[in-house]
Amino acid sequence: MRFAVDAHAIGRHLTGNEVYVRNLLNGFASLDSELEFIAYLSTADAEAWVPSHFTVHRIAGNPFVRLGCDLSYKLRRDRPQLVHVQYTAPLDCPVPVVVSVHDVSFLEHPDYFPVYRSMQLRWTVRRTIRRAARILTGSDFSRDSIARAYDLDPDRIAVIPNAAGGGFHPVRRETAVAEVRRRFEIATPFIFSVGDLQPRKNHIGLIQAFAELIGKNPKLPHQLVLAGKQTWFSGRVLEAARRSGVADRIRFLGFVSDDDLLQLYNACDLFCFPSFYEGFGLPVVEAMACGAAVACSNTSAIPEVADGAALLFNPYTFDEIARTMVDLILLPELRARMARLGLQRSMHFSWQKTAQKTLEVYCEVVEQCQPARRLIPESIIQQ
Repeated sequence: MRFAVDAHAIGRHLTGNEVYVRNLLNGFASLDSELEFIAYLSTADAEAWVPSHFTVHRIAGNPFVRLGCDLSYKLRRDRPQLVHVQYTAPLDCPVPVVVSVHDVSFLEHPDYFPVYRSMQLRWTVRRTIRRAARILTGSDFSRDSIARAYDLDPDRIAVIPNAAGGGFHPVRRETAVAEVRRRFEIATPFIFSVGDLQPRKNHIGLIQAFAELIGKNPKLPHQLVLAGKQTWFSGRVLEAARRSGVADRIRFLGFVSDDDLLQLYNACDLFCFPSFYEGFGLPVVEAMACGAAVACSNTSAIPEVADGAALLFNPYTFDEIARTMVDLILLPELRARMARLGLQRSMHFSWQKTAQKTLEVYCEVVEQCQPARRLIPESIIQQ
């Protein structure tokens, strides 16, 4: 059997979408499978991220060309049994579609997006969901949101959680601290957060909470370190930092590699994730996998993912964010307990499990068209 994956996000710093498809392909490779996979890539250096025995074909980076004609042409030529996309399928798709919809924030909170982007997603995702044989998402929260938004039977939506990549794990704190100092000239202790500088990540709220924390505890030496690429919203976040009164303690690192993230997660005093809305919240699991104590929002899918292994706060209340961070800073026993619980929680997720469940969905979809053929190897079912 031959399955195709639209992996154009790899190598383009598309954060969550890129992390998802990159790890999914590697998860497929970890299974003992005779199935064939085709990865469609749009950047020259992306092939290094794809398992060596997978077939790789280039597609256009321009989304109008890719979705308008190029991907459809390649699918007709390669004749896979299905194609797996994220959010948007090509206009004229000649094979069954499996689509991953990580969240519907563009419907529930269009203010988090530029107007043109929200409108584009409204149209393309609705069209893709109507066309799709199955829909995948990472949490019960997102499944329910998708079903409600598109008036779907929830059984059409498979909940398959994401996971931290295998490169995220605990390392000696002294080593991580030294690496962070060498690479970024950041001295410990620091509070760490990850996310593109966009409205729903709530950087402005975190900056205000950090200013309140330092204002009430001026002897604390902590810095606030933010990793994430700049977006159309960056100016407002940077301005909030300038006006915070603690600008000299706030560092913006921009986009950082997974290797840098590993060191930052391991070196921080705590990881804070104040996002308003997440379909899963992968940085929470990554931080836990590195042994960091986590404080995060009590909204959307985040409590489902954290499952008691993090301290939760209302992201709309700055003083509550500040109090939660202070508790983890000033109470080392609590911090150690949350780090231990987080590490245990992160072990419930793995990309191999995610890949196996995704592959089962692929085979179910193809069996709808070819019911007489057995498609999934017994060795995978028994894993």
